[in-house]
Amino acid sequence: MFTLAEVASLNDIQPTYRILKPWWDVFMDYLAVVMLMVAIFAGTMQLTKDQVVCLPVLQSTVNSKAQPGTSGKADFTTVETTAGQGEASSMRTVSFGSAPTVTPDIPLSGATSSQYQPTESGQELKKEQKDSSGRKTNLDFQQYVFINQMCYHLALPWYSKYFPYLVLIHTIILIVSSNFWFKYPKTCSKIEHFVSILGKCFESPWTTKALSETACEDSEENKQRLTGAQSLPKYVSTSSDEGSPSASTPMITKSGFKFSADKPMIEVPSVTILDKKDGEQAKALFEKVRKFRAHVEDSDLIYKLYVGQTVIKTVKFIFILCYTANFVNTISFEHICNPKVEHLIGYTQFECTHNMAYMLKKLLISYISLICVYGFICLYTLFWLFRIPLKEYSFEKVREESSFSDIPDVKNDFAFLLHMVDQYDQLYSKRFGVFLSEVSENKLREISLNHEWTFEKLRQHVSRNAQDKQELHLFMLSGVPDAVFDLTDLDVLKLELIPEAKIPAKISQMTNLQELHLCHCPAKVEQTAFSFLRDHLRCLYVKFTDVAEIPAWVYLLKNLRELYLIGNLNSENNKMIGLESLRELRHLKILHVKSNLTKIPPNITDVAPHLTKLVIHNDGTKLVVLNSLKKMTNVAELELQNCELERIPHAIFSLSNLQELDLKSNSIRTIEEIISFQHLKRLTCLKLWHNKIVNIPSSITHIKNLESLYLSNNKLESLPAAVFSLQKLRCLDVSYNSIALIPVEIGLLQNLQHFHITGNKVDILPKQLFKCVKLRTLSLGQNCITSIPDKVSQLLQLTHLELKGNCLDRLPATLGQCQLLRKSGLVVEDHLFDALPSEVKEVLNQDTSIPFANGI
Repeated sequence: MFTLAEVASLNDIQPTYRILKPWWDVFMDYLAVVMLMVAIFAGTMQLTKDQVVCLPVLQSTVNSKAQPGTSGKADFTTVETTAGQGEASSMRTVSFGSAPTVTPDIPLSGATSSQYQPTESGQELKKEQKDSSGRKTNLDFQQYVFINQMCYHLALPWYSKYFPYLVLIHTIILIVSSNFWFKYPKTCSKIEHFVSILGKCFESPWTTKALSETACEDSEENKQRLTGAQSLPKYVSTSSDEGSPSASTPMITKSGFKFSADKPMIEVPSVTILDKKDGEQAKALFEKVRKFRAHVEDSDLIYKLYVGQTVIKTVKFIFILCYTANFVNTISFEHICNPKVEHLIGYTQFECTHNMAYMLKKLLISYISLICVYGFICLYTLFWLFRIPLKEYSFEKVREESSFSDIPDVKNDFAFLLHMVDQYDQLYSKRFGVFLSEVSENKLREISLNHEWTFEKLRQHVSRNAQDKQELHLFMLSGVPDAVFDLTDLDVLKLELIPEAKIPAKISQMTNLQELHLCHCPAKVEQTAFSFLRDHLRCLYVKFTDVAEIPAWVYLLKNLRELYLIGNLNSENNKMIGLESLRELRHLKILHVKSNLTKIPPNITDVAPHLTKLVIHNDGTKLVVLNSLKKMTNVAELELQNCELERIPHAIFSLSNLQELDLKSNSIRTIEEIISFQHLKRLTCLKLWHNKIVNIPSSITHIKNLESLYLSNNKLESLPAAVFSLQKLRCLDVSYNSIALIPVEIGLLQNLQHFHITGNKVDILPKQLFKCVKLRTLSLGQNCITSIPDKVSQLLQLTHLELKGNCLDRLPATLGQCQLLRKSGLVVEDHLFDALPSEVKEVLNQDTSIPFANGI
C-alpha cells in the first residue's frame, strides 16, 4: 500500500513553480490531497475491518401455513431474525412434523454458545434449552466463514468493494492532469527557463533602480505641476530658427522614458551606484529575455496544453459525478445472498450485513462533495481561459504607471505565462517589463558605460593625429560616455559602431570641436546640441551601410565645410540620399562620396556655386552619366577614382576653374582628348596613374601651366619630348611602366623637384638629368642602372635618393657633396653604402636637422 508521503510526492512541485499556479490550481491541489486522504483512509479501513456476516433464512412451516390472523406472529419472527443478524453465531435447524415452539425471550446467542461449551449436567442443559429462544441451525464455523466470503463477492455491489481504489486512481489522474504541462518535454524547458529568468528579473538590483528613478521622476513632475512651474528644460530650444530640424529629423524628444542632459534627474543615493557585477548580470538578463521572447512567442503550445488538461479535468469531473451518483443508493447495510451452494450448506438464501456500509456511504458523499467543488473550479478555469484572449498580453498599465512607454505587448505562450503570473502577483510582470524596454536597456548601458569610461580613462585615449589635432576615437561602445563632453579641448571626435549614440546639450561646451566622424553610428542629437553643431562643426565624416543610417540633421549643418559620405548608394537609391537637402549646406567646400554610383546625382548642383572640391570614389561600378559636372564651374579639384572610365570625360573640359584632376584606377587607354585641357588655364596637376595608357600625345604641350604630372602604373614604353617642354613642371612620376630610356631633353625641366621613374627598364642615366639642380627627390630604384655619374654632386638640394634594386657595384664618392642628403634619405643596399669612403659615410651620417634647415 502507498504511504501518504509517497502519494503526496506525486503532487510535489518546485517552490519556484508556484508563481505559475493561480489560486484555483492551488485550491484544486489541496482538494486532490484531501481526496487522496479519503482514498487512503477508505482503503485502510477496507483492508483492516471490512467484512460481511451472513445468516441463513429458515424455511419455516409456520410461515408456509400461516393464516391471516397469525400475521402478527410472522412479523415478530421476522423482527427477531433481523435483530440477530449482527451476531456472528451459528444455529442449528431441526425439522419437526409440527410447528416449532418459538420463545422470543431468549436471544440466539444462547444457542450459539451452547455449541462450543462442554456438556454439563443434564439439569443445566435442560435449563438452557428452556431459556433458549433463537432458531438453531446445523452449520458449523467453517461453513459460516465460507458463506461469508462467498456472499462478500456475490452480494456486495462492486462499487462498495472497489471504492477506495477508484478514488485513488481518479485522484492520481487529476493530479497528473494538473501538473502535466510542467513535465511535458516540449513545455517544461520553456517553463523552467521562464521561471528562472522571472526570478532573476524580480530580484535584480537594476529593476529596483529603474523603478525608483521612475518614481522620483514622477514625484518631481507632480511637484512642479502643483507649484505651477512653467519653465522649460534647460537645454530645450523652442525657437523656430532657420535650419531647425523637422519633425522627421532623428532628435531626442521628450516623449517616453528619457535620460538626457536636458532633463533634471532626481538621484536617489541608495540606488544611484550600480555594482559592476550587477550591471553585467542585468545586461545578460536583457539578452536572455530577448532570446526567450523570440523563442516562446512563435508558438502557443503551453496555452493549448493548459487548456487541454483543464478540459480533461472537467470531462473527468462530469464522468465521475455521473457514475458515482448512481452508486450512492447501492451501498447498504443489508444484503440478500443466494450463493447456490445448497448442496454444501443446506440453505439457498442468506441475509448478510456489511459492517463498513455506513462509513463507505459517508466517505462517498464526502468524495462527491469534493468532486463537485473540484468540478466547479474547473468550470471557472475554463471561463477564465476563454473570457479574455490569453494569447495577448498588454503592458498598458505598466506603461501608464512608469515612464517606460516603449514596453512592447507580447503574444502566444509568452503572453499566457505572464497572465498566469498575474494571478499570483502582478508585481512580477511589472518588474519583468523593465527588461522588455529598450529605454531601460539603454539606460543600463549608459550607467555601465559612464561607470567604466571615466574622464581620466578617456583622457588617456586622446591622441594627436597627423594634423596635430587632439583626437578621440571610440569604437564599439553601447553609447557615448558623458565624460566625453567634458573634454573641452578636443578637436576631433570619432564614433564608430555605436548604434545608440546620443549627443546631448553638453557638447556645447566643446568649443574646439570642429571635426566629427560617424562610422556606422546613426547618432541622435538634442535641439541645443544640434544648434551648436550647426554653428561650429566644420568637417563631418559619415560612414554607413544603408542610406537610412545617415542622420537627417547632417543636411542642415549650414556652416559645414567638408562632408564625407562613405557607403552603399546605388543608382536606385540616389534620390534617397537626401542630396536635395544639400542646398542648406551653404558653406560646403568639399564633398567626398565613396560609393557605387552609376551617375553623378543631379541634385549635387545645389552646392555648385560654392563647392571647390568633388571626390567620387567608386567600388568598380562604371560611372556613366557625368553631365552634372558641367554645372560645377567653381570646382577646383576633381577626383573620379575607380569609376571604370575608358576615356577622359568631356564634361571635365567645361570646368574652367579646375586646378587638379585625378583619374586614378580607371580603364583609360588613350588620352588624345588631352588637347582640350588647353582651355583649362588653371590646371596645374594631372593625375592619370593606375590606368592602361600606352603613350602620351604631343598635344600635352598645350597644358602650359601644368606643374605635376602623374603617369605611374601605366603601360608607357617611352617619354615623348613634348613632356619636357612643360617648363613649369615640378613633379613627374612615371614609375612602374616599361620605359627603357630617359630622354636627354629632361635637362630642360629646370623647375623639376621630384622625379620618379622607379620600376622601369632604365640602364643609363643621361648627364642632362643632373642639370635639374632643383631636384629634391630622385627615385631610380628597381631598374637596370649599372653606374651613377659623378655629376650627382650637382644636385645640392637632393634630400631623397632611391637606388635600391639596380645593378650597381659601387656608389660615387661625390654623394658626400649633396649637402642635404643623409643616410635616412638614401635608399640603397647596405653593402654599397658600406663601400663608400669613411669621410662620405661620416657626412651622410650627420644630424639632418641643421643642414636641412639651412637647405630649406
